[in-house]
Amino acid sequence: MSYCSAISNMKPEERKALHQNYHDNHYGFPIHDDNELFGRLILEINQAGLSWETILKKEEGFRKAYANFDIKKVANFTETDRERLLQDTGIIRNKLKVNAAIENAKTILQLQKEFGSFEKWLAHHHPKTKTEWIKLFKKTFKFTGGEIVGEFLMSIGYLPGAHDTSCAIHAKVLKSNPRWVK
Repeated sequence: MSYCSAISNMKPEERKALHQNYHDNHYGFPIHDDNELFGRLILEINQAGLSWETILKKEEGFRKAYANFDIKKVANFTETDRERLLQDTGIIRNKLKVNAAIENAKTILQLQKEFGSFEKWLAHHHPKTKTEWIKLFKKTFKFTGGEIVGEFLMSIGYLPGAHDTSCAIHAKVLKSNPRWVK
């Protein structure tokens, strides 16, 4: 069952509304802000081994804990910040995931220097197959396995499949010019 069709059967209404908002307004739509791209990567990394619902419920906690996904600030997090994150009940307190966020912020800063932005780095490598993307991400970033990379790229419009073609949101995604149609 696809995400598009699963939402209609979700109960209670609060759960359905949480997923519906993400599905209708974020999933599959291109992101052009580097900090938001970084934030989506953090969320996808933290979803590993957990439900997406858990991550959606904690999104505000992630924003607060990770300086509203400000790449420069996160790249400069200290050991004290790492310890703070590992004690923060508003996020996933996994040392590997916390370390990945900080190290990936540093990597993105380097990519910004070289390519002008994280978005331009992604565009530079487009198009690639999912397998090629996975290899590139594993070589470039921490804690980026196949499922994480696939969902990240699908969620930001670089790979198709976020919505069923019969889903009303699919047409809206197409109007936003996702990379996968180019």
